[in-house]
Amino acid sequence: MSHAIVVNNLYRYFGPLKAVDGINFEVPHGSVCGFVGANGAGKTTTMRVLATLDYPTMGTAEICGINVVNHPAKVRSLIGWMPDHFGNYEHMTVLEYLDFYARALGYSGKERQMRIQEVMEFADLIPLADRLSNKLSKGMTQRLCLGRSLIHDPQVLIMDEPAAGLDPKARVELKHLIRILAEEGKTIFISSHILSELGEMCDSLLFINNGRIVHHGDAESLRQGTDSLGGYFFDVQVLGNPQAVSDWAVTNPYAEFIESRKQGGRLRIDSLENASRVLNSMVKDGLQVVEFHKEQRNLEDAFIDMLDKVNTPPAMPKQP
Repeated sequence: MSHAIVVNNLYRYFGPLKAVDGINFEVPHGSVCGFVGANGAGKTTTMRVLATLDYPTMGTAEICGINVVNHPAKVRSLIGWMPDHFGNYEHMTVLEYLDFYARALGYSGKERQMRIQEVMEFADLIPLADRLSNKLSKGMTQRLCLGRSLIHDPQVLIMDEPAAGLDPKARVELKHLIRILAEEGKTIFISSHILSELGEMCDSLLFINNGRIVHHGDAESLRQGTDSLGGYFFDVQVLGNPQAVSDWAVTNPYAEFIESRKQGGRLRIDSLENASRVLNSMVKDGLQVVEFHKEQRNLEDAFIDMLDKVNTPPAMPKQP
């Protein structure tokens, strides 16, 4: 079986709203797929269908070859679901919380103790064993949610915005845990707004907009590509006043100033052929250029550009 997740012609309507509008995609076994989209684009709805928590209006979704609607119990035994928000219980410690879910999943005796111990060690929850589960920091809470989703050793992890609201240290820790799970061969389907982190850990990225898939590919191809107008980004640093870069770019037809940086700025140049012209012109005009290099597109640029492409209406045909 080559794919852990297969979605075919999937629709989900809420009255007149098309939350998911005929999407198709596949995620191979043992890979990490990042699911990217603006708020309301259809990410959580798609994930809830995959997690057997919602029904599609039309179409099919399969986990490891099993239909999520026809055999939800089998699917739940194969997936770990990590929602963006989850409930916990007052007066229940971290250890009691995990023990409760281990019992609910059918574990008993020494096997239950072993699974809880393994999960707590992996998610670094042992120091928190006696802490109340509803009195944890955001980062600790996310580690607990991850631990809960791993108790039954699922093949597929579905993670909805797991890094949302985490401080930098907690994000690094979560990213490290996800990498370990991927190395163990688990399939991970993860949504996030932090595209730079997704690019580091994901084998592929899936962009959704207005309920439709607009891109499915690897991060490197997006970084190496051009923007919708065929342009390239360059980092320019100068001696002296860094504002000189933006002032100069206003008068140059080949360069567009994008953003300020500490010692200069970021330019968009329409072609690589014109890059040398831009550099020569800057030097001739008296700018003391100490750094001029082509940058890879960051994933945020690629995502915004992708949305611009799909949201731009086609040009009207010219009248004869």
